[in-house]
Amino acid sequence: MPDVRVLIVDDEPDIRATVSAMLEIEGYDVDEAANGADALDAIERHAPDVILLDMRMPVLDGWGFAHELRRRGHPMPIVVMTAARDAARWAGEIAASAFVSKPFGYDDLIMAVERVRPSG
Repeated sequence: MPDVRVLIVDDEPDIRATVSAMLEIEGYDVDEAANGADALDAIERHAPDVILLDMRMPVLDGWGFAHELRRRGHPMPIVVMTAARDAARWAGEIAASAFVSKPFGYDDLIMAVERVRPSG
């Protein structure tokens, strides 16, 4: 697999750690951010190929983050990760490429990332 960097944006440290471990097993390079503002800073330092995004976070939520990301001209695909029943609708609202509903399984997460990641 070519080098693919994934940015996990979630305010729950346990979720970030679990998702990070899953992706690293599959050979992905992983960065983490606790909210949308931290994620925007991380993107300026090293742009990811895919973003895994929780929608409900303090400081800057998923909607605000996605809006600012696109305003800045960053085209990378977003996979929404949320426990809300409205996951599909929320993904549509921010033009996300995919979504996974929490709690999600290993295979569901990996398939979502593989579906949207750039092919190399």
